[in-house]
Amino acid sequence: MVPRLLLRAWPRGPAVGPGAPSRPLSAGSGPGQYLQRSIVPTMHYQDSLPRLPIPKLEDTIRRYLSAQKPLLNDGQFRKTEQFCKSFENGIGKELHEQLVALDKQNKHTSYISGPWFDMYLSARDSVVLNFNPFMAFNPDPKSEYNDQLTRATNMTVSAIRFLKTLRAGLLEPEVFHLNPAKSDTITFKRLIRFVPSSLSWYGAYLVNAYPLDMSQYFRLFNSTRLPKPSRDELFTDDKARHLLVLRKGNFYIFDVLDQDGNIVSPSEIQAHLKYILSDSSPAPEFPLAYLTSENRDIWAELRQKLMSSGNEESLRKVDSAVFCLCLDDFPIKDLVHLSHNMLHGDGTNRWFDKSFNLIIAKDGSTAVHFEHSWGDGVAVLRFFNEVFKDSTQTPAVTPQSQPATTDSTVTVQKLNFELTDALKTGITAAKEKFDATMKTLTIDCVQFQRGGKEFLKKQKLSPDAVAQLAFQMAFLRQYGQTVATYESCSTAAFKHGRTETIRPASVYTKRCSEAFVREPSRHSAGQGFDRHLFALRHLAAAKGIILPELYLDPAYGQINHNVLSTSTLSSPAVNLGGFAPVVSDGFGVGYAVHDNWIGCNVSSYPGRNAREFLQCVEKALEDMFDALEGKSIKS
Repeated sequence: MVPRLLLRAWPRGPAVGPGAPSRPLSAGSGPGQYLQRSIVPTMHYQDSLPRLPIPKLEDTIRRYLSAQKPLLNDGQFRKTEQFCKSFENGIGKELHEQLVALDKQNKHTSYISGPWFDMYLSARDSVVLNFNPFMAFNPDPKSEYNDQLTRATNMTVSAIRFLKTLRAGLLEPEVFHLNPAKSDTITFKRLIRFVPSSLSWYGAYLVNAYPLDMSQYFRLFNSTRLPKPSRDELFTDDKARHLLVLRKGNFYIFDVLDQDGNIVSPSEIQAHLKYILSDSSPAPEFPLAYLTSENRDIWAELRQKLMSSGNEESLRKVDSAVFCLCLDDFPIKDLVHLSHNMLHGDGTNRWFDKSFNLIIAKDGSTAVHFEHSWGDGVAVLRFFNEVFKDSTQTPAVTPQSQPATTDSTVTVQKLNFELTDALKTGITAAKEKFDATMKTLTIDCVQFQRGGKEFLKKQKLSPDAVAQLAFQMAFLRQYGQTVATYESCSTAAFKHGRTETIRPASVYTKRCSEAFVREPSRHSAGQGFDRHLFALRHLAAAKGIILPELYLDPAYGQINHNVLSTSTLSSPAVNLGGFAPVVSDGFGVGYAVHDNWIGCNVSSYPGRNAREFLQCVEKALEDMFDALEGKSIKS
């Protein structure tokens, strides 16, 4: 299991995939075809993005030891220091030089991109819980628009508008603005579009704007992770024009783009979805979707049997579909039910291998569940935000809209699969495994209402640092120790950047946590190292070099056994997000610090208690807010 939180080169201009010539999907530009019409081409900055720097080996070793300090006793730390010294002066130095040389030969990408793809695609664990996260949308502000059919139609049309805008090169480039008054203006955009793509990043940099890597975006659509023995493959077919819809474990497809590449009229899409929602077909006795939750080698073998049993064309339709829309036949009861349903559901009504599943419950509760190998949170969150904004501000249909008069029995195709006895046995085994695993997962959430970003910034404190400190204090209170902690951060400011690890557990957070938890009455009011060490290990394995001692040190295993795996995202469109723990004795902590409150969504397996951990998080936040307000801290 690995930490979560996406690559291939994608050339400048409105290309639709790696190496594709610059071309829009179609000449169609009728009303409602695009989300926006950026005057700066979508990929304008891609060629000039800075390259992800490889840290100096001595800096990586220093940071690694600093992160180990709060986790080890003196004897263990001295032993780890020796391993590090030996590595830095010996095989590590050789590997580092080879990595730098390799990086210079591959200037089109980053040193972490290949190894990171290998890590994800070579993993044999199920993608469910181990890799795939979810992000849930806020409800549509206009309550009547949360009707399932209305929201499904609007979300689908907005998603296809995003696809068309992206492929036509009309989507605004993703840029992090430090001084938006200068850089996020029509004047700047009119100027920067004339700067050659090979220099455009520097023009943005001069006004304190940082364009982000967008090479992952093409995998959002028409993409699927295909199970293969030993290492999976990513498949994309950008010529396919159909949507895949799942309901009650049944598979349906219909075109959402016409032959000219224009979006099918929203009233037709609405009619087809209404037809699917009214289909009285029972759930299949052997729901095929369970197979996507299997161990990847087992699924690869069963998929081969599926193909050889006459299902090749149907599988191709599933794999190439624009995306997967999942229509659930029940309403969401509460936030815990929302998390369970959007993270895993009952296994029958998701295709976990699709780049993303758009899930819409009976009451209109909606989420994106995404496969993680192709991309990271930055690309998905941009899609998520744009679709929410478009579907709520310029909806394609209203609750009063009448579906088109069209014969959906002809247009909508229901996919049927021929199942041999071996396949039926495989589905039954996958279901049993899925059900048993999901029963072990506990999820709970809390909303701390005493304050958020606004209050903390007035105190000149980082809101994220306060949240992370609360997790350290909570674990110390609950279990009496400091453990390896992972916080994901994006390196999308660099070409083909992925993620890096922030290590929130330090000697300073340990001392601070101990002060609050153990002695409350006495107290009142960078570059990372993980990806560098990972890349060196990957290089050693690729060259057949015996694994260096540093990687055999129990301390290395311990610091990568991330008991606290944390990830944050903040957006007006997001209700909450979540993921499972990355280790069996860990917690998966999704959190967001809002203007006036802090939300936290925690998952755990048997042996850890998510509810108790959240109670300790609340206590830690209360203690810190008391201290900031000059109040005495209660034990």
